Amino acid sequence: MAFPSSRPISSSFDAMARDDDGLTAKNGQKRAILYVLALFVVFLEAGLYAARQQSAPRAAATTWTPSLKRGENSKTIDHPIPKLMAEAEDNFRNLLQRQSKTLDEAVAEYQRRYGRNPPKGFDDWFAFAQSRDVKIIDDYDAISEDLSPFFNFSGAELRRRVSQVGHLPSIDLVRIENGKVRAMNMQQNLGQDIEISERANGFRRIVEKFRDRLPNMDFPINGKAEGRILIPWEHKQYPNLTVQDTSGGIESVLGQDFTADWRGDGNVWESWRRICSPDSKARKLFSSLQAPASPKRPENLLQGAHDSKLSSSVEPRFAATVDDNFDFCKEPSAHYMQGHFFSDWRTIPVLYPVFSPAKGQGYMDIRIPSHYYHQATPMYSYGWDTINLVGKEFDDMETAWENKTDIIFWRGATTGGGNTPTGFAAQYQRHRFVRMTSDKSKETRQVVFPSPEDPSKFVSAEVPVNELNEEIMDVAFVRLTGWANYPGGRAALRAAHRFDKSVPLGDHWRYRYLVDVDGMGYSGRFFAFLASDSVPVKSTVYSEYFSDWLQPWLHYIPLSQSYQELYDIYAFFSGATPSMMKAVNSTSSSIQKPEDGERRLRRIARAGKQWKKTIGRPVDMEAYVYRLALEWARLWSDDRESLSMRVSQSNGTDVLA
Repeated sequence: MAFPSSRPISSSFDAMARDDDGLTAKNGQKRAILYVLALFVVFLEAGLYAARQQSAPRAAATTWTPSLKRGENSKTIDHPIPKLMAEAEDNFRNLLQRQSKTLDEAVAEYQRRYGRNPPKGFDDWFAFAQSRDVKIIDDYDAISEDLSPFFNFSGAELRRRVSQVGHLPSIDLVRIENGKVRAMNMQQNLGQDIEISERANGFRRIVEKFRDRLPNMDFPINGKAEGRILIPWEHKQYPNLTVQDTSGGIESVLGQDFTADWRGDGNVWESWRRICSPDSKARKLFSSLQAPASPKRPENLLQGAHDSKLSSSVEPRFAATVDDNFDFCKEPSAHYMQGHFFSDWRTIPVLYPVFSPAKGQGYMDIRIPSHYYHQATPMYSYGWDTINLVGKEFDDMETAWENKTDIIFWRGATTGGGNTPTGFAAQYQRHRFVRMTSDKSKETRQVVFPSPEDPSKFVSAEVPVNELNEEIMDVAFVRLTGWANYPGGRAALRAAHRFDKSVPLGDHWRYRYLVDVDGMGYSGRFFAFLASDSVPVKSTVYSEYFSDWLQPWLHYIPLSQSYQELYDIYAFFSGATPSMMKAVNSTSSSIQKPEDGERRLRRIARAGKQWKKTIGRPVDMEAYVYRLALEWARLWSDDRESLSMRVSQSNGTDVLA
């Protein structure tokens, strides 16, 4: 036990009881008296300390006052969330306002951004976009970023690479030939995963909308959710280290022993860390010197960049974006927390073109819209018509905002990563999330919430996590898969996590907060969550085709990879729970609502729904792929200049026929 005092008790005792060689017997008697006095002081202070503890509040609460200005005699600071929301609205407003209104403006903006003329057919694309009220005309930097490395290859080399990668397992081809489009698999006779053709068929359905306006060409489509292309740092810095001419066949590039899966002889992390510079921690194998975090609090490994714990100034911190600029090269030990580093599917260390629905940091796949987003399905779409088996605008199970349950909801399967190497599933993102939100221990978490006396002010206190979870969380696994990868197997996985019955997607709309967490790859339910009248709370390490068009803190709430700020997010928007009130010795048992928290939460729900109705439509995905296809056609050609738009010197356009 520590005893509060102006100076340490041990120091006082040592000073009084010090023994010197020259002390007499009389001094020894004095020492005995001083010793008794010292003991008396110790017990006296201990008694006073205990009395103070009995009369003190349950937890020390620090008052924190949000203010637009810093007072001269105070250290008040703005709450981060209103500022993040205001900046998000400004950013999105600027995005929409700066879009070109005419073809000439769009051409000029294209030239300014990319330093070249648009591809041939850009005028038809512009007419296609305008006739369908497509809002985003200029901001397609994701296409330029994904395709720019392939300008270093000739058309013949690019076509050869497409053919070679198209023969690998889990890679399909979507082929445009004489105005017709079809999906095909070059490994079909060797056995085909049904899911593989679904992604290719989804892309085919999009291309069919404008197939007659495109030349003959092939698109290699990733059949898996995981990214495939990871180029080592040295090969990006010094391209001559990589085979540039693949005319000798794919074996001359990847080697005779290359297989499409790891089969226990490697893993994604060993390939991924080679994209980092040689002087990075990841390349120096620093992560191997740090043991994985304990199953109890594995998220501690993520605190380096996703530091969402409260600082000494009690200011809560939140992720500005979903990835929050997290860098696994600098924090390699955090890779244990992400299942995509343990995928069973082998990455390709050479620049082959592969079109994928999402990619993680460092991958060089080419992003395309997910087939889950483009075509309605009962498992991934908002508004499913069970009679006609098509999507519709309004879901029959939608619940009015005022009737939605004010808690945080999630259901999902125990996916999250592969099995190479085994034994790391306990730390995958979904497993960590379920354990945190169903924790029944007596541990506490520091939470910032509205003051019981003044909702315009906030207090910070330690609150028992079991009580918090009971009040605001409804999170559970519904299906057990990959249990052999979990330490201890099926029984251990069930014992450590909450499981509940499966629910239809429409049941999600009964809740105000819908958490969206990565599985084996990106989450296919995100667009459905946006379309509902609830608020998506998204945590992901993936970027998708729409990432630059969607604004965190306006259309959804971003959540860091540690998830630690989730309790503060709830408290800001929905108010203090009974356990929070009890933590500051408040006698009130009712939830203390912040002044405008619910209004702000409702605003995010509406903004996300509006985005889905105006920018996240199937036709917006078609406009994206149409523009991507025009760019791809130019790369495919031996004469790229002939596949470029001819622009006159008088600000007009003279389009090649």
